[in-house]
Amino acid sequence: MRRVAIAGVAISGTRPTGAETPYTLIADASRRAVAESGLLPSDIDGLASTSLGTMAPIDVAEYLGLRPTWIDSTTVGGASWEVMASHAADAIAQGRADVVLLTYGSTARSDLRNGLRTASLDWGSRGPQQWEAPFGHTIISKYAMAARRHMHEFGTTIEQLAEVAVSARFNAGLNPEAAFRDPITIDDVLGGRMIADPFTKLHCCIRSDGGGAVVLVAEDRVADLPIAPVWILGAGEAVSHVSMSQWDDMTTGPASVSGRLAFQRAGVTPADIDVCEIYDAFTSMLLLTLEDLGFCGRGEGGDFVADGRLRVGGALPTNTDGGGLSAMHPGQRGLFLLIEAARQLRAEAGERQVADARLACVSGTGGWFCSSGTIILAAG
Repeated sequence: MRRVAIAGVAISGTRPTGAETPYTLIADASRRAVAESGLLPSDIDGLASTSLGTMAPIDVAEYLGLRPTWIDSTTVGGASWEVMASHAADAIAQGRADVVLLTYGSTARSDLRNGLRTASLDWGSRGPQQWEAPFGHTIISKYAMAARRHMHEFGTTIEQLAEVAVSARFNAGLNPEAAFRDPITIDDVLGGRMIADPFTKLHCCIRSDGGGAVVLVAEDRVADLPIAPVWILGAGEAVSHVSMSQWDDMTTGPASVSGRLAFQRAGVTPADIDVCEIYDAFTSMLLLTLEDLGFCGRGEGGDFVADGRLRVGGALPTNTDGGGLSAMHPGQRGLFLLIEAARQLRAEAGERQVADARLACVSGTGGWFCSSGTIILAAG
């Protein structure tokens, strides 16, 4: 069982020109991530990608000129990239691949502005969704229900949720690649346009374009890398529900399972973690995930995020690039969590660098707390 490391990462399209496509964003990020690793495209024998054509990742492989012998296109929403990274790590550990490229690109913001997609996804009305879709039960309304339940059950306040957005913007101010960098206050969050009670606009993730790539390698390739590796110590994945009526408890999600598995397999605890990168499509999403991962007790998330704990320089720097709330959210953000964590553990994050970061927890959430993938990473 070989150990597995992240050997190269890259982001593309943070400043779109309007000429990009998802494929050009993928190609740009992939080219630079592979170059950073010191490898060649011919070294890649595994590919993971999703959410593009009708035959992803085959269309991506063709566009990049690759002929992989191991592939994955697991699609479970925003957690897809942590889940696929876990699958890739298992494949490499077992000798089924040596070098795996994970890559993604989206022009979500440009498509919306150009009328190529609607603001809210139509999930259809077949299968389980037929019982909710006719009532206009959107993704944000599902998260809003969960947020209200948490507020009702534990006394979580709207100001505490707003602090998540304020902290994300603080971190984004240190990131020259972030889409929004101007400071905001809790009053700014509370005073914004209502989107779905209790969420105003700043409680919700931004829409952006962007591409990303991560190169995973077997430990026997690490000696040849031009940069320090970032090791995968452990990973876990879990699913919960699709229909809201089948969600056992709206105050906890599948990260309570994926996180437990990841920490057990890594042999560390939440108390050991130096930096977190956690999916934050909405402010309450991050707060509940912190509880599920064990960084605080159930119902304690509101108090936990207070006093700047999530900011660079705080007790648990989280979403150090500004997260999906302020930095980047091109349709799915899971891959960018891995990229930011790798940069932190390689001490390459510039002004937002967390001092002496050695261990990172990365956790992606898909759907409306439908799926979760958690990975623990360590500096080389």
